[in-house]
Amino acid sequence: MGTPMSETASKAPGAVENAGDANRWKALVFIALAQLMVVLDATIVNIALPSAQTDLGISDGNRQWVVTAYALAFGGLLLFGGRIADLWGRKRAFVIGLTGFAAASALGGAATTGAMMFGARALQGAFGALLAPAALSLLAVMFTDAKERAKAFGIYGAIAGGGGAVGFILGGVLTEYMDWRWTFFVNIPFAIVAALGAYFVIREPEGGRNRNPLDIPGVLLSTLGLVSLVYGFTRAESDGWGDTTTVSLFVASAVLLIAFVVTEAKVKAPLLPLRVVTDRNRGGIYLSLGIAIIAMFGTFLFLTYYLQVVKGFSPIKTGFAFLPMIVGMMIGSTQIGTRLMTRVPARLLMGPGFLVAAGGMLLMTQLEIGSSYASIILPAMVLLGLGMGTAFMPAMSLATLGVEPRDAGVASAMVNTSQQVGGAIGTALLNTIAASATTAYIKDHIAGAASKSQQQLVALQGQVHGYTNAIWFAVGMLALAAVIVVTLVNAGTPGSTTVTGSEEGVEDELAVPVVAH
Repeated sequence: MGTPMSETASKAPGAVENAGDANRWKALVFIALAQLMVVLDATIVNIALPSAQTDLGISDGNRQWVVTAYALAFGGLLLFGGRIADLWGRKRAFVIGLTGFAAASALGGAATTGAMMFGARALQGAFGALLAPAALSLLAVMFTDAKERAKAFGIYGAIAGGGGAVGFILGGVLTEYMDWRWTFFVNIPFAIVAALGAYFVIREPEGGRNRNPLDIPGVLLSTLGLVSLVYGFTRAESDGWGDTTTVSLFVASAVLLIAFVVTEAKVKAPLLPLRVVTDRNRGGIYLSLGIAIIAMFGTFLFLTYYLQVVKGFSPIKTGFAFLPMIVGMMIGSTQIGTRLMTRVPARLLMGPGFLVAAGGMLLMTQLEIGSSYASIILPAMVLLGLGMGTAFMPAMSLATLGVEPRDAGVASAMVNTSQQVGGAIGTALLNTIAASATTAYIKDHIAGAASKSQQQLVALQGQVHGYTNAIWFAVGMLALAAVIVVTLVNAGTPGSTTVTGSEEGVEDELAVPVVAH
């Protein structure tokens, strides 16, 4: 571990020149616009899902694949995308990712079958896997001063949160007054503007490229391992946890992922250099983020269906119902996280943040058919947003610090990988838990329902019972994330020193001396 240099000594000529690049704030606009598109897409699709499911004839058991296909392709290919960004250049990867995302969105909007929709979502995820690490690593290397870095990550986080708000409301408006297909088509202008802006504005230093050959075995092993894992959770819903195919998928996943780790330890140019994840702080952040997102993704899906199916909310009303959580997330990110991340250690923001979010989830375990939005869902959403927003700010900043320039893209990809894989697993796992609990509840109570209206009531009660069972599991996941952060993350304040980015031979203040390439 290198000894931090003084503030004055740390500012090497390349760093000063980069810090003085007036284009970095213009570039932030287009980087944040791309993030806005990705976040907006995720929340818009959640709101539009019930309408799209009916129109395309997608079964309840398969509906999760609209979310899971995207998250799995995104998570499974992110490491590959990060490595491609390091090889091709982050600007080029960013522009190609935006272009492909727009084309996949056009395909999703034109979908005529469930299979076509799932394919379009998987393609969106694949191009998102190229786009996301390129965006985050560009942000990390362009803002090298501690205070500017905190401000840039705060703006990035706020726009990401704002994208959630725009997505929920715009998704409701488009679904209710136009057609759910427009929730896909709306991505296209965002992508075009961001790609053109990035092409003309972003200037990327060349020194941080990693020109080693691609680790194809690593790509295949990691992607197949993750696909087996999530598909195993999905099979468990329809065929049970003891089904031969389900068990085989889990075993195959374990074997493939272990083989991936062994391969990465031996190959000359690994897809994921183990030095990126074996660092105590980065490893703790990746693991805790993944576990926290497992809790969040499934809950978003349940709340959407609870509000629209059980409470009878329209799509646009459902969009506005999610606003308190987005506002809480923006406050946690821009006011609490940004102001404190240069003053207190990361674990003292992330640990309490996850626990506050767990408190919000705990409130949601009290949901019943007749529950009031104001008394349970509103305060739960505010707590969930505040907690997650506060935790994410230091996590995103600290997770991209202390790495060598050649690993910048992969380290950025790991932040997104932990979130997207957590989302894919969370959606499949929590959907399975909820479906199993719902089936058991209806089986136990349907005999006492004589009339059709009583049977419909039991069905609704069963759905809510399933949701609350899964949300209890989510509470435990958030508590576990807090324990991991407090136990593993022991770094100081993530923004307390000047960090120099991707110039050759320049040292990163927080961690290791950079090896010149």
